[in-house]
Amino acid sequence: MAYLKPHIRWFIVGATLFFLLQTLIRHWQEVTTIQISVAGWAILAGALCVTFLAHVWSSFVWTWILRELNQQVNNHHFIRVYLKTNIAKYLPGNVWHYYGRITAAKDAGVSTSVATLSVLLEPLLMAASALIIVLLGVSLEVGDRHLPLILLSILGLASVLIAIHPWFLNTAIRFLGKLKLKKNHNNTTDLHSSMVVNYPLKPLIGELGFVLLRGTGFLLTLLAFTSLQLEQLPLIMGAFSLAWLLGLIVPGAPGGLGVFEATAIALLEHRLSPGIVISAIAFYRLVSILAETSAAGFAWLDERRLDFN
Repeated sequence: MAYLKPHIRWFIVGATLFFLLQTLIRHWQEVTTIQISVAGWAILAGALCVTFLAHVWSSFVWTWILRELNQQVNNHHFIRVYLKTNIAKYLPGNVWHYYGRITAAKDAGVSTSVATLSVLLEPLLMAASALIIVLLGVSLEVGDRHLPLILLSILGLASVLIAIHPWFLNTAIRFLGKLKLKKNHNNTTDLHSSMVVNYPLKPLIGELGFVLLRGTGFLLTLLAFTSLQLEQLPLIMGAFSLAWLLGLIVPGAPGGLGVFEATAIALLEHRLSPGIVISAIAFYRLVSILAETSAAGFAWLDERRLDFN
């Protein structure tokens, strides 16, 4: 598996790029005819603001996760850390944002086991939230062809909800803590004080809000190119959540680049004009990167302000 892992990653990247290139060539003429009106640019600005807000909200949720792990943290400091490290997910490996958060948490006095668990728990909660939206979106459109997706979503959601139960989280903390104790011979006081008591329901609801905000940004991006009917919104939100989830978990390009786009196009090109779908997805990626970069920039400026004071 160690030998196959890098080859699998490159295979996924190559397959998604091939699909995207083939789709773009097939619908190139449609894409070139699309124009954005003045109102459309205003809606794209709104999409940028909503996506920016989503990342800020997600940074708050990370502090909630740490508090669920019985850590007293400085919210302002950890929010800045989250936003500054967020853009590191576009670096090769797709793990450097996690590494940056673990390092910053350790520097702030959080144990290695708890810091590691906090960054592992966050994508699990995001995955559960995305699966909830997928189930709601797909179930509103009755059809036998959706049954396999519904069953897989239910199975995945059940697995994640069980995995974030306090018993499993405490088992993970004990395992990670024992590894550190063997190396450093520390006492077990910090280990016992970080045990999880309650089910992380508040962070789960928080991550649900994050995925809904990201989905709203995507809907606004689509609205900049075309009008949408009210009955289309749940299915589009479900398709976005599934594409975003696959971009999160599939070992492809950093930040889900390619995986998200290929999945979203495959799910939506038969529902909407392919040219509009391709254009909206391309602009949404640009909106996402701008929102993440802006959030990191504001966090950096706020840190500099505190240093000067």
